[in-house]
Amino acid sequence: MFQFDIHGGSQQLLDTGQLEARRVVNEIFRLDDEGHDWETIKDEVVERSNHVKNTTQRLFDKATDALERYYDEDEYGHPRQNHDESFPIRMNHGEGYQLSVDEASERVSFRVTALKRNFVRGTLKSSPHDIERVKTALTDDNWRVGTAEVVRKRDRHELHVNVTHETAEVADKEHAKTFIGVDVNEDCVGLSAVTESGVEDSVVIEYPDIKKTRHEYFTVRKRMQSAGQTTLETEVQDEEQRFVHNQLHQVSRNIVEWAQQFEDPVIVFEDLKDMRDDINYGTRMNRRLHSLPFAQLQDFVSYKAAWQGIPSEKIDPEYTSQECVDCGHTTRSNRNGKRFQCVHCGFQDHADRKAALLICAKGLEKLNRNVPALNNPPFVRVRRHGNGLSEPADHDPVSSVRGYQTDGETGSVSD
Repeated sequence: MFQFDIHGGSQQLLDTGQLEARRVVNEIFRLDDEGHDWETIKDEVVERSNHVKNTTQRLFDKATDALERYYDEDEYGHPRQNHDESFPIRMNHGEGYQLSVDEASERVSFRVTALKRNFVRGTLKSSPHDIERVKTALTDDNWRVGTAEVVRKRDRHELHVNVTHETAEVADKEHAKTFIGVDVNEDCVGLSAVTESGVEDSVVIEYPDIKKTRHEYFTVRKRMQSAGQTTLETEVQDEEQRFVHNQLHQVSRNIVEWAQQFEDPVIVFEDLKDMRDDINYGTRMNRRLHSLPFAQLQDFVSYKAAWQGIPSEKIDPEYTSQECVDCGHTTRSNRNGKRFQCVHCGFQDHADRKAALLICAKGLEKLNRNVPALNNPPFVRVRRHGNGLSEPADHDPVSSVRGYQTDGETGSVSD
């Protein structure tokens, strides 16, 4: 995130560019609501836009992302066609905007095409860390400067730049020795580490603040809509997305750090591609579940793991939450909230840790490995996001799964 020190052009030109971006997005939403085909919409808005072609295409992509979420979420709340607040200008590097390092001053210069043949030039201002990061991305062939947005924050404009690492040497998953099962849920993620010899360790990372804050933002937006106060609705939604984005980055970092302690790990996820089509618990619950950033968290974990050389794999998610790891009996009644208790054999466990164990088992099977017995895992540790993951496997956790301890049968939930 960078502020502008403008040397050529003006703040007003950036404002005009954002007004054009708003007009383009409103037009996309209007044409969609009228039933036009998306390819037809794209051709029409590109032809009429006063932005360069690539910038209009990026705006189209962002608008249709919002439309896809709308259609995925039981057609709840079609995006408005009359946004009247400032809208970001979305651009590709080298086309809509250009960054370069000035050799004399060592400052990062920018040129933003606010409108066709209308440019704003100057230098970027930010923290030394962010400036060095973008300099590295501009000068190192292993890094790439990607999509950016011009965003207005009260009385100034900012440039939000996406910087990514191009290449990483990732281990061959066929040679993996430890399978890290990752079970992503609304308020926590269950992790298990399993080899062909048995269960090495497990942990449940809770992140209740994400669920709580998302619900609070949703309530605020609904009240604003009911009162007709839509001016700041997009800003509120952007704040929510930034909060969730930041939290998911931290959680994904914790997951990868935990996986790194094991020998030759491979991270195993559930394949979420068709999962949305299988969820149908009523309108309110569907909205909550369909809008959860499951795939985004998986993406964050995958690329952070790749930077550390750790490969990823996906498995069929069917019945991972319902199947017993001891006897194999599968039924929805086995699970009650965070407690798993098999109605057939009595095996008990933390439901999300148990699901992570099954994900490991499916990963082992997919890569033609032997699946060990999973019915005697270590005590499950429960950690609040941000509280650290350094306790040993046999540590009796302070943050426990209250009410879900075992009763002398098989299973390993601590109290």
